[in-house]
Amino acid sequence: MTTRPLGAQISHMLKNRGVDTIFGIPGVHNQEMYRGIEEAGITHVLARHEQGAGFMADGYARATGKVGVAYVISGPGLCNIMTPMGQAYSDSVPMLVISSVLDETGAKRGQLHQMKDQEGAAATVCDWSATARTADASYQLIDRALTELSTGVPSPKHIQVPIAQLEASAPPAPDRADAWPLRPGAAPAQRNVLVDRINASRRPLFIFGGGATQGVDRWMPHFQRLNAASFTTYAGRGIIPDDSPLHFGATLARAGSAAVIASADLVVAVGTRLSEVDLWRDHLGHMAPLVRIDLDPECLSDRHNAETRILADAGAHLTESLNQMEGVKDTTWTAQDVAATRAKWRAEIDVERPGILPVADALKAAAPADTMFFSDMTQFAYAAKEVYPMDRPCHWHHPFGFGTLGYALPAAIGGKIGVGDQPVIAILGDYGFQYTVQELAVAVELGLTLPIIIWDNGKLGEIEDGMVRAQIAPNAVNQRNPDFLKLAEAYGAAAVQPADLDGFATAIKTALQTKGPTIIRVTSDIALTGG
Repeated sequence: MTTRPLGAQISHMLKNRGVDTIFGIPGVHNQEMYRGIEEAGITHVLARHEQGAGFMADGYARATGKVGVAYVISGPGLCNIMTPMGQAYSDSVPMLVISSVLDETGAKRGQLHQMKDQEGAAATVCDWSATARTADASYQLIDRALTELSTGVPSPKHIQVPIAQLEASAPPAPDRADAWPLRPGAAPAQRNVLVDRINASRRPLFIFGGGATQGVDRWMPHFQRLNAASFTTYAGRGIIPDDSPLHFGATLARAGSAAVIASADLVVAVGTRLSEVDLWRDHLGHMAPLVRIDLDPECLSDRHNAETRILADAGAHLTESLNQMEGVKDTTWTAQDVAATRAKWRAEIDVERPGILPVADALKAAAPADTMFFSDMTQFAYAAKEVYPMDRPCHWHHPFGFGTLGYALPAAIGGKIGVGDQPVIAILGDYGFQYTVQELAVAVELGLTLPIIIWDNGKLGEIEDGMVRAQIAPNAVNQRNPDFLKLAEAYGAAAVQPADLDGFATAIKTALQTKGPTIIRVTSDIALTGG
């Protein structure tokens, strides 16, 4: 039983619970949390801004399925990481933020990093925020957070520890239990309800979200025998391989998808909130009974009014239910109709966002099959996440719900740290890149092989288009950009601006073989320059 300052014990506890990487920035108020990091055998990644640390933890969590952990200081450190916490909250990402907090604020004003209500501020952008005023409370809250992140709906948690407690001697945390509890499967009666619904249908349609990405290999063989049509949300891309003959892709936002959904005689939504950013309309479009399978009770009682509501882990329930199905089901969906519909929607996207799809096609041809992508709020990503073919889940990550700029670069750094030699590519717009450009130094410092595609149209193109559609004279949408190639070189990164699509493909392949990050500046007219 080694007694240490509580700040050091927390790192040892996290290591005992399986945490191997922490993102953050040390400061005078949280330096005790850094006392035990190296001794515990944990890798610390020094971000250049707490916002970057939070996005790195998010990217690491999405890439690995593990909890992304960040250490920050009180006051501004916590405020800076609140945007990543909000992003993780909206997208159900497992993140744990641990911060210091002042010992007393009510009776003492003018302190360094003072806030009126730090716990309350953090609570607005995460599942819960709590103050641990003793060593035992710290250990219990950490175990609570890790247990919930492993068994329930993944959602960020915040724990803050007073500075005096971090400095005080404390016994070690108890050893972890043998294993985290398993996520719940559905009750047998609910398994039978789903099977009965499917057996009675002639035109079943499934919608898969990010909550259905686990255990696909266990239930997919059974699903294929259903001959059901399918959509995915953006977060669910790759659950159904893009070339599956009855798969409509991640195209729920297409206006015509409502009519397709209305033609089904059964709709089963699995692991998805069916939120605004999935549909961009108020109503899903279904006329038939709707079945919802989700770990989140809130989803089961939302505006979509499902007739059948199943509270369960999506993968476990599909495995338990679909393996009861026998034989191959005959349905009225046809591959020809699905292909024609998808071709029509692709043409719509090409008209809406001219010049992007040829670049996305060139990227697909150049990138290895197991490439993991992290994209930002940029027009290139808006088009690509509808059409870029995915054959495996959890390989395209985007700030869907909160929708913050500046996500992709630090998230890709965290993801690359998590997956090691697996190829990772970041996709950003020229404006969003400048939100977190300083984190390029981290990629250089760590020698991360990371192509960083900057889609440079010299403006906030999506906002300009929205103003025009609303009959507003475009205002404050044009900016003067730096020389991105020289900026990259100043940081110590490689840089290239391909002249055409062939050069773009070559740049991607070269960057994936280069030690250290590579900025690839792509102008919006590259598809018109031949190649």
